[in-house]
Amino acid sequence: MDHLSITFSSDAGRHIAVDDLSFSIDPGESLALVGESGSGKSVTALAILRLLDPRAQVSGSIWFREEDWLLLPARDMVARRGRDAAMVFQEPMTALNPVMPIGKQIAEAIRVHQRDLSRSAVRRRAIEALESVSIPEPHLRFDDYPHQFSGGQRQRILIAMALVNRPRLVIADEPTTALDVTVQAQILDLLHELKERSNAALLFISHDLSVVAQIAQRVAVMRKGKIVEIAPCAQLFSNPQHPYTRSLLAAVPTMHSNRNAPLATTELSTTVPEGPLAEVAPGHWTRVAE
Repeated sequence: MDHLSITFSSDAGRHIAVDDLSFSIDPGESLALVGESGSGKSVTALAILRLLDPRAQVSGSIWFREEDWLLLPARDMVARRGRDAAMVFQEPMTALNPVMPIGKQIAEAIRVHQRDLSRSAVRRRAIEALESVSIPEPHLRFDDYPHQFSGGQRQRILIAMALVNRPRLVIADEPTTALDVTVQAQILDLLHELKERSNAALLFISHDLSVVAQIAQRVAVMRKGKIVEIAPCAQLFSNPQHPYTRSLLAAVPTMHSNRNAPLATTELSTTVPEGPLAEVAPGHWTRVAE
């Protein structure tokens, strides 16, 4: 991603959602985008798949296998969604069609990209996808509806749908939100296992640093549409350089946190990224004052 900027215009004026964003992900790597709500994480993910509102003004480049996806005709982009890059959306009850059996929803994702497969082959592939994400007795659950599954199982179904065509890039947008910690751990283990098995790149979007620490190899911290710091995960947690990153880490509750103490949000709410990114250690970049 090279110098990506996204602007929305309305009667109230122009809003810059993403401001000159650049980063890359290698095959088999997991990169986490973290930051508070409104920092531009999900907008960035939607831009990669060209799923933004047509009124959004997008500039820069999004390169995938030497193609700039921002320059592709719409019909060519449709062919790449799900096949080359796929997304696991945040809320499974709204991402899944409530009036269509889950097996048919996965089968639909297969048929879009593999039209030569027979009906029986598509069904078999969909059942294998459900089995790969540990849905019990998938051949019996194929015709069940989303409401017949738990929240964790619905999230697994979304992951199966995203991975069924073996994409090279998987984007997971807050995939563990609203799940209890046990199910969260299962989903993270599943994403890690599937990434290792397929050597796909994983872009993991979250505001929860404790979750990010379990899955990311590198972390990019976003603030007001910009990356303020990017580093290997362990290095960022042990030696954060930007004030905003330190504020985020300080806000993570621990067993020793005082639950009655107010959150120290002053620095977090007033710190604005300034200056260019500078390399402070190998692979560790942070914004410095101009």
